[in-house]
Amino acid sequence: MVFNPEFFTSGTEAQEVNQLLKYLQHQSPEVLARIAKSVSPEIKDIISRNVQGLVGVLPTDGFDVQISTDRENMAGMLASAMMTGYFLRQMEQRMELDKEFSSAIFNNISRSEESGLS
Repeated sequence: MVFNPEFFTSGTEAQEVNQLLKYLQHQSPEVLARIAKSVSPEIKDIISRNVQGLVGVLPTDGFDVQISTDRENMAGMLASAMMTGYFLRQMEQRMELDKEFSSAIFNNISRSEESGLS
């Protein structure tokens, strides 16, 4: 899925300045593609489940499902998915740091105990 920043600005209604949207609009497609590739499969799975929960999912066998919505609801769903992604990525980084920190503390304690026993 490719992000289309023009989707939100093609309407004629007055809009507040959204700094994140403005930032995204100024990014090259290459930058956005690189960021999308850096997302872990776990985060992609959670976001996919979140969007499916928002939209509703029927089994593909035997159903020809079409979903329609207006620009405002679609923008809300996209914003929700983006914020979920940012939050999950931060939590994933925190988990990695916690693991590294715990491992470093454990290694330091082990070395201290070994040197104290010698």
